[in-house]
Amino acid sequence: MNEWTKESILQDAIDNKVSLVRLMYTDILGNIKNVEIPSAQLEKALDGHITFDGSSMESFVRLEETDMHLQPDFSTWLIMEDMQHDNRNLAIIFCDIYTVDGTPYAGDPRSNLKRILNRMKDMGFSTFNIGPELEFFLFKRDDQGIPILEPTDDGSYYDIVPLNIAEACRRDIILKLEQMGYDIEISHHEVGRGQHEIDWKYTNAVEAADKIVLFKLVAKMIARGHGLYASFMPKPLNGVPGSGLHCNLSLFENDNNVFYDEFGERGFSKTAYHFLAGLLEFAPAYTAIVNPLINSYKRLVDGYEAPQYIGWSEKNRSPFARIPRARGNSTRIEMRSLDAATNPYLAFASLLQSGLQGIEEEMIPPAEIRRNVYIMSKEERYQKGIVDLPYDLGSAIDELKDSPVILDALGPEISDSYIAGKQLEYQSYIKFVSQWEIDRYFMDY
Repeated sequence: MNEWTKESILQDAIDNKVSLVRLMYTDILGNIKNVEIPSAQLEKALDGHITFDGSSMESFVRLEETDMHLQPDFSTWLIMEDMQHDNRNLAIIFCDIYTVDGTPYAGDPRSNLKRILNRMKDMGFSTFNIGPELEFFLFKRDDQGIPILEPTDDGSYYDIVPLNIAEACRRDIILKLEQMGYDIEISHHEVGRGQHEIDWKYTNAVEAADKIVLFKLVAKMIARGHGLYASFMPKPLNGVPGSGLHCNLSLFENDNNVFYDEFGERGFSKTAYHFLAGLLEFAPAYTAIVNPLINSYKRLVDGYEAPQYIGWSEKNRSPFARIPRARGNSTRIEMRSLDAATNPYLAFASLLQSGLQGIEEEMIPPAEIRRNVYIMSKEERYQKGIVDLPYDLGSAIDELKDSPVILDALGPEISDSYIAGKQLEYQSYIKFVSQWEIDRYFMDY
């Protein structure tokens, strides 16, 4: 993270001929939004004096609370060098949202994550690190440029597709991300046709969330340049795996990973086991956040490697939480249930709150799952304390409504709006007669 100051940003904008600046933030659904200003207004923006009408935003504020201030996070200043106009550059900067009285707005997902991070710091920890593994599909466009459900290739896991446009597109996405400061670790073709994965090095929770939001924007931009469409829909195709957002979590105290204990069982500390227990305990409630769409639950089914049951393992990849073998400062918990439709700020706030609650209450996780959970009977799962994840968005919202811990992770402004919106979405879905129902029943009844 660069040590930008107001003065250095203003000078950088002059040196690099910045003409426009986008002040970026998200609504509670994770949709990226921005207010665009000319460079002449940059100093005013850096002082937090740019306002916008919050009442017009999805799930933001009531009509009587319209004026919101955008407070830029200087560390996120970034010049988008390939988005030039007349030899002038465009820059972006992420913002927190403040009320007119100068306090962080409780309905801002980014500010809310910082609230939970403050709880973490009060408990003696310094950093919540997250390493994302983001999957997505590349689809073709028709002659009018409209995206169509036709994958770009017939490749599978780790395949090389020589001279394929999707390979070139993924390469250009990676090169652009590296130019923007991402520390890319690995990329490859995924299991599904036209499906890809790109992973980058862990960083603190706020920066990780910023980078996920920006990743999706960049991927769509680069894909369009190749005549393709990048989709982060959890399950866009029948009969193939969906796309997940696996997240590797670790908790630090200064430079020390508190999940690591040289003398602990598996090299895992008591703090790590408590954190893991919290993640498992509150999983039904935060599933509504990390799997936010009707479509998300079409991914969490048998046969496609996505988790369906709440459990953990060190070697077995079928449970929804896994402990990779690396130790030392690389000790971590991999969460496998998330998908990229989630708002990462809300997701990370929910995961951190769950883990901290586990630490605070000294929770003990259930026994490790050593067998493939997908081939276990319902009775076997019950005997081992393996709980099912919510089976659809409606059941997940019901779990969220009954969880004071996860509701507190979101705060009342966000949780009330989120639950109301998702209940409307679910009611609309269950009232809709799908083509599957017509095909299955119309001629027989």
